[in-house]
Amino acid sequence: MVSAPSGPGVTAPSGPGVTAPSGPDVTAPSGLEGHAPLVVVLSGPNLDLLGERQPDVYGAATLAQHVAGAREEATALGLVVEDHQTNHEGELVDLVHQARGRAAAIVVNAGALTHYSWSLHDALAAYDGVVVEVHLSNPAAREPWRHTSVVAPVADGTVAGFGGLGYRLAVRAVASLLTARAAGPERGTGPERGAGEPAAGPERGTGPERGTGPERR
Repeated sequence: MVSAPSGPGVTAPSGPGVTAPSGPDVTAPSGLEGHAPLVVVLSGPNLDLLGERQPDVYGAATLAQHVAGAREEATALGLVVEDHQTNHEGELVDLVHQARGRAAAIVVNAGALTHYSWSLHDALAAYDGVVVEVHLSNPAAREPWRHTSVVAPVADGTVAGFGGLGYRLAVRAVASLLTARAAGPERGTGPERGAGEPAAGPERGTGPERGTGPERR
């Protein structure tokens, strides 16, 4: 897995809407010692219409209610939540950039941008903290164009189809992943998110020897 953000001059969040942490200890990533790890919850286009838009698909709860659930869960786990919603792709990318070196994790529901925003994909790939993708509905059970996520390859995992509970589950996943990273890599862990090694081909000069083809029958 990639390392958690680090570096000097990292400060704890403050101001309205930031909840003070309490509950079980979660080890802060390098550079954030002494401060509660910050989780940035990012919401993409049209999520400001939750509660009004297709309640049969997305439920009757508003985005503010989902974020409140995430913040409550975070408080119990010793984390702090900061949240942002935007209907603009470039602004969402900027928010990911601003989380670098400052936030331990990002929880992102990119809305429709999930399925085609390669600029968001690249921004998240350049972010070195935990990334958890979340969706209220289950995209795999909906229209075919929703089946592909360009966020998933650069996320540590995806929570989908659990409605508002998904935000709480995403925060729990963040806490577990931060604790695991602080403990160091375990034996047998898989490759880092977004990492993939090309299949190794034969070494130079290791092809079949001359004259070793099939025998004449």
